[in-house]
Amino acid sequence: MDWNRVEGNWKQVKGKVKEQWGKLTDDDLDQIAGKREQLEGKLQQRYGYQKDQTKKEVDDWYGTQSWPD
Repeated sequence: MDWNRVEGNWKQVKGKVKEQWGKLTDDDLDQIAGKREQLEGKLQQRYGYQKDQTKKEVDDWYGTQSWPD
């Protein structure tokens, strides 16, 4: 998995992240800034996910996205 695509396209991607996880605020998304660890931390904080559940949620979401080459 190449998370660099998310970081490089964060302005476009954060709308998709907000659709998936609506409890994340705009401030959360600005703080995350495309960084996976930050996203996982905010998901744990907002949703009460365990670490392994958070990783699976993010992996599943990433796998459903279409990424430009």
